[in-house]
Amino acid sequence: MQATALIVIFALVVIASLFAAPRRATVDGFFGGMSVNGSAPGLWVLVLSQVTTWIFARSLMNAAILGYFYGIAGTLAYAGYYASFLTGGFIVLRLREGGATSVQDWLGARFGKVGTTTYNVVIGLRLLSEVFANLFVVGLIAAAVFGGSGTLAILIVAVLGFAYSAWGGLSAALRTDVVQMVLFLVAFGAAFIALIAGPDFNLGAVLTAPGTSGPYNGWVLLVVAALQVFSYPAHDPVMMDRGFIADKETTRRSFLHAFWISTLCIIGFGFFGIQASLTGAEYEGELIGTWSTMFPAWVFVLLMVSLLVSALSTLDSALASAARLVVDELRLAPRSLSGGRAVMVVFMLAGGALTLWGNKTLFDAVAVSGTASMFLSPVLIVGLVVGRQIALWSYLVAFTSAILGAIAYFGRAWPSIASILPEGHKYEQLLVICIVVLVVGFTAVLAGARKG
Repeated sequence: MQATALIVIFALVVIASLFAAPRRATVDGFFGGMSVNGSAPGLWVLVLSQVTTWIFARSLMNAAILGYFYGIAGTLAYAGYYASFLTGGFIVLRLREGGATSVQDWLGARFGKVGTTTYNVVIGLRLLSEVFANLFVVGLIAAAVFGGSGTLAILIVAVLGFAYSAWGGLSAALRTDVVQMVLFLVAFGAAFIALIAGPDFNLGAVLTAPGTSGPYNGWVLLVVAALQVFSYPAHDPVMMDRGFIADKETTRRSFLHAFWISTLCIIGFGFFGIQASLTGAEYEGELIGTWSTMFPAWVFVLLMVSLLVSALSTLDSALASAARLVVDELRLAPRSLSGGRAVMVVFMLAGGALTLWGNKTLFDAVAVSGTASMFLSPVLIVGLVVGRQIALWSYLVAFTSAILGAIAYFGRAWPSIASILPEGHKYEQLLVICIVVLVVGFTAVLAGARKG
């Protein structure tokens, strides 16, 4: 019954998305998000698109998993990353005030091809991780509901997501995001009401929950989020792309609304993980198996629909940003519909292939890409906010330290890296890595800074 209901509801979501996609595709709409008549998206189109592409399946699962293990501290730690809408909005507006049309435009004017190439490598990996992680969650859902490995479900969702993404690019992503966000809010809202109305739910207990492993590492992760929150949005092309397609006031308001809506959604989803820890439920299948035994069938189905919708909405946006990156920034494919679609095929295939690799730690992708992006903090604060010119060598030292930090966290179990990292939980190690990256980055940038 659960499987049938999930298939039917998801099929309706896909049909609604196909109807919402533009009937006619244009090159400017595909890469720039403009409508057929050349107009920019309105406020709530931008808001709902920002929200639905940032509360994607991996994020929802991360919030719940961290809530399960570290209680309210874990959920708040992940919600802390959503302050990125505030810092990201600030960065976008400062860039636009200076006449820049993208982060690459600003970096290129100061550091030439080296600046844009290094940045593009980081955001390329970010986009690939988004495709991988959301398809991976689809596989987890399919394995829990239908049994098996979930590979077939990953293939089906990848094909369906690609179908309408490749038709209209960014313009299709914007339009379908609105439909998908409304459907997400309906499904998730109903499941959340069922959670808090249940006889076992106690708000006070949830807000003070220690989790199954205690809150300490959750608070450590909150400090990590605080250290990464300035650079994190700047390396997310999905957010940055939406910062340059409407007028400044509409853009500013869209970031503010996206902040509070997405933060509430993330904390609300985290409650499901916290509640699982409070009831003493066993951790099974990244919590998906846990929920299947905790909640009535209809609540479980709605949770799974929420995850599937968020995965689908992020896939189209990630593919649209990948096409813009490769075509407009790297210029490795022609600026045409066929060129953009070819890029989407490559990213979808690569992301799908990574699901076979078997990395089960969903937060690792966030931690690694977030650490790699930290070279942007000193560069943007000193160069964009303070207005200093920064030497190329300083930029390269900051970039190298961030990449080495990301490698250190990813390979923390490798003997050569484990020997130099302090003993402790992986989040404590991540905190130390982030501090070192920032100290090295700011020291180098300040040493190479001069008045413009």
